Amino acid sequence: MARLRDRLPRIVWLTAVWVLLWGTFTPLSIVGGVVVGVAVIAVFRFPPPADRLPFRPLPLLGLVAYLAYDVVVSGVGVSWQVLRYGPAARGAVLAVPLLSDSDRVVAVIANSLSLSPGAMALQIDQEHGLWFVYALGPRDRAGVEQTRRRTLDIQRRVIAALGTPEELAAARRLQARAG
Repeated sequence: MARLRDRLPRIVWLTAVWVLLWGTFTPLSIVGGVVVGVAVIAVFRFPPPADRLPFRPLPLLGLVAYLAYDVVVSGVGVSWQVLRYGPAARGAVLAVPLLSDSDRVVAVIANSLSLSPGAMALQIDQEHGLWFVYALGPRDRAGVEQTRRRTLDIQRRVIAALGTPEELAAARRLQARAG
């Protein structure tokens, strides 16, 4: 019974992905998703995660709202860069302090940043606590610093929603030092 309880969230997740991929919310697509989910879980025996990510509903809701807002604002910014500067639009590669050493949190951070048009995680160097971020638009030092602050803010929001209390405290200390 405990094994089913541990696998049920994965089966539900795989079913949701299946239904979204097919684009139809019908009984047949749901049953098909459950069958595929059970088959995937049975064939690919994933070990249980070493530790679970904390779930904080309010910070997670705030993160989702911020990311939705950021997608719109970034989309407008990229459009403005393309319309105003065309092929002369500039980009910058920044080294930004990495505020977490958890692989799962870092993956969420990198994907959260990459959701926004005009920004992308290029390389993550956990050994040195840095990640390299490409951003479209900064034309001067102030623009670079604004992008750096935005990147740190996204990290802080992800860690607030999904990081351990220790990671959250360490991120606050690192962000205070980073500026």
